[in-house]
Amino acid sequence: MAAKLAGGGGGRYSLNQNSEINVTPFVDILLVLLIIFMVAVPMAVTSIKIDLPPASPPPPGQKPKDPVFISIQKSGALFIADKQTSLDNLQFDLDAKFASQGEAGPKDDQRVMIRADADVLYADFMGVLNQLQTAGWYKVGLINEDIH
Repeated sequence: MAAKLAGGGGGRYSLNQNSEINVTPFVDILLVLLIIFMVAVPMAVTSIKIDLPPASPPPPGQKPKDPVFISIQKSGALFIADKQTSLDNLQFDLDAKFASQGEAGPKDDQRVMIRADADVLYADFMGVLNQLQTAGWYKVGLINEDIH
């Protein structure tokens, strides 16, 4: 920036317009914003600690247990494998299905997979999940199919 030292008419008290841009307030605002972002960004980056079990292959000769599939149709009908059931009988039919597969042990070792039509009501889906949780099945998987 250059200073105007001399000249140019108008007399002692003339008010000439200054056509230079004063960038000092602009720089001050940018520096304040930079400091705000430098302080805010580390707080926005958070991590969630997940305690995952170590991956280990099953012992030789032992195959993983087969899951039981629960299907929910758009109409709200429930099926365990190919057998139709109701929400009230879900626990008993699941116990019978695991017993017929020879997996009548504790529910912690039993795997349940749920698949549902795309148009199933949320209340119907959550009713099945709540019934499974009430009955003691906490290891529940959801099956998703790729849309092509």
